[in-house]
Amino acid sequence: MAAASLSSTGSVLNRAARVRVGKGDKPLTYEQALPPHHIAHRKGWLRFVFGTFHGCLANEIVIKRRGNVLVVCALMLQKLPPQKFYFLIGYSESLLSHLYKCPVKLEVQTLQDRAVYKYL
Repeated sequence: MAAASLSSTGSVLNRAARVRVGKGDKPLTYEQALPPHHIAHRKGWLRFVFGTFHGCLANEIVIKRRGNVLVVCALMLQKLPPQKFYFLIGYSESLLSHLYKCPVKLEVQTLQDRAVYKYL
């Protein structure tokens, strides 16, 4: 008796985080417009910043490494007075520098409302 092996070809496409194409009236952020296989290369996030700037982040943050310096880029909504933003930025930079044991720089831009990268 010969044993028959049944197998199906698996799909190599990653469809987990893809946004479906629509009529062109659905707003997307920059991170949502990227396919999921670019997550490790083009996207980054840090939960500490989400908690510190609660409700003020317009999009996800991007973490870059330039030599020994970690650069955290973020778009913020103008929900807090400027003095509080400056305090939170300095607080975050000093605490993250102490935790990661390397210099951390926050690059922040403020917006009136959320930015739309493209429409699907």
